Amino acid sequence: MTARSILPSSAVLLAMLGSTPAWALSCDEIINMLEVNVPENIVVMTMKDSGEQFSPDEVACLQGKGAPAGVVSQAKAMQAAEPGSAPKATTPEAKPAKSAIDDGEDVLGARSTKSKEDALPEQGESGGNDPSELREAVKLYKAKKPLSASLRLYQLLNEAKYPDQESQILYYLARSLQDLQLFHTAQHHFLQIVQKGHQDPYFAYAMPQLVKIARYTGDDTELARIAPQIPVEAYPRGAQAELHYLMGVRYFDKDQLAEARTSFGQVPQKSPLYLRSEYFRGVIYNQQGKLKSAVRSFRDVYREEVDYYNDPRYLKEIEDIKALSLLNVGRIYYGLERYDEAAKYYTLVDRNSAYWADSLFEHAWANFMQNNLNDTLGQVMTVQSGFYTDDVFNPEAQVLRSLTYFNLCEYKTTEKQLLSFEKTHRPMQSEMQAFLEQYSSSEGKKMADQAWDTYFGSTKKTDTVLPQALFARVLRDKDLAGIVRHLDLMAEEEALVDKQKEAWQQDIGPYLKKVIEEDRQRLKRRAGLLFLKQLAVQNNRLTDLLSQSEIIRFEVTDAQRVDYAYKASNSGIGSAVSAVDLDFATASEYIYWPFNGEFWKDELGYYQFTEKGSCK
Repeated sequence: MTARSILPSSAVLLAMLGSTPAWALSCDEIINMLEVNVPENIVVMTMKDSGEQFSPDEVACLQGKGAPAGVVSQAKAMQAAEPGSAPKATTPEAKPAKSAIDDGEDVLGARSTKSKEDALPEQGESGGNDPSELREAVKLYKAKKPLSASLRLYQLLNEAKYPDQESQILYYLARSLQDLQLFHTAQHHFLQIVQKGHQDPYFAYAMPQLVKIARYTGDDTELARIAPQIPVEAYPRGAQAELHYLMGVRYFDKDQLAEARTSFGQVPQKSPLYLRSEYFRGVIYNQQGKLKSAVRSFRDVYREEVDYYNDPRYLKEIEDIKALSLLNVGRIYYGLERYDEAAKYYTLVDRNSAYWADSLFEHAWANFMQNNLNDTLGQVMTVQSGFYTDDVFNPEAQVLRSLTYFNLCEYKTTEKQLLSFEKTHRPMQSEMQAFLEQYSSSEGKKMADQAWDTYFGSTKKTDTVLPQALFARVLRDKDLAGIVRHLDLMAEEEALVDKQKEAWQQDIGPYLKKVIEEDRQRLKRRAGLLFLKQLAVQNNRLTDLLSQSEIIRFEVTDAQRVDYAYKASNSGIGSAVSAVDLDFATASEYIYWPFNGEFWKDELGYYQFTEKGSCK
């Protein structure tokens, strides 16, 4: 995989950087360089050095295949003159009138990032000749003056003077806002183009920009909403991977597993979504009962080399997906009662992974099922240590600990553990249950933004018995976490609007703030619905565990009755038990330290109990 994706780019770069003679370039060769991620400036330099004269057909080919504006401009500059034509006279272009903010230092903190997905459409694509006001506004954007351009374009949009050019105005307004790092309001205007349908001439340009913004915010819920409305054949090149992936998720959620697997299979290997798609395919195989295929898929995800990811934003996601893949293989073997095999995969999860505590807990269950009860207690002790108090919500660990003591016939300890569990967690379950009931009706769901504000709003603090770890667990949901990040970025965007120049603030500022506020309420409602869904999962889980606790306590009472009867008929048993010597010997490669109640990070996962138990 890596050889196929890296070698062509390296070979082209070596050819360009070495002292080789000029060589002719065709449209297809240029597009090939761009597709293997040769930087635009290197491509332009190669075109210059080649001395090639490009025909009108070659220029049209580059435009049609979405080559960046700089590449197209260079091809036009090197375009061969038509037979019998005279060279054109070059005359200075008339400059647009300066605005109150047009002073050279146009952008405050703006950062322009160009890529091959940033190719600009040719003016006039919306049909007809563009009005001079619009041409001047676009010229300001291309001159890297997004502040002035956004103001001019907003004025044209607000006045609705040119309805036939609305998509073009929206597109360049969005691009200007994007260059000003006002990503949410840029997304708002790109969406207005996309909602016109794939027949719109600016659709294919707006969709890749929406993808870029979704990658930046981490929130692809808007893309997921519009993906089903777009025919597969209309997917633009810069958005295909995301749209195939989101359709796969949609099919998966609707239990259309065959269609989901097909959509995930369309995600290319070089996409940041490839590992996610392969992980989903493993989940689908598992749900279909194709366990060998599922294990193979999860193993492939774990082994996949992803050194071509240079963006640090993806590193944690890669680590998480690989850890989850190992957990899923362990769960498959656990379900087959092959506990030794399950344990092997649990131990492969990295200690620094966000899912290490999960792997340790599931490994503890595998040990419990093999009657390795002291190993179980040691692993549960790590999961319940203070290192995970704020990050890991795992009430089941206390139940497993109690079950372990029950199997050791330590009935008093079992009962004490269970009563402590119920005392701590029953108030949590009661709070969650009452809160969910407020929003269970259709009317209640319409107020889901208030559900979000109850626990996450900045204006007031809610008295709650719910621990921080529970909220951390809920925010593991990718869609919810993405919206939370998006909401934070919207707050930063409002502050950025206030930092721009006064004339710009007074004109376009109120409009942008209104867009942010209206969309904030919509996003908070979406976040509230996802939060309620995840809270319901935790509530159901805790309700079930509390029921299990009561059942185990009933079993404890019955077991104690049998134990008392046994001891009554075997009066010498007490002295025999007290005479048992405990052997604290360990293997030669380990150093034994008695636990004194203090946890050390490097000791996590290595705790060993020496419980002999009281079973007869």
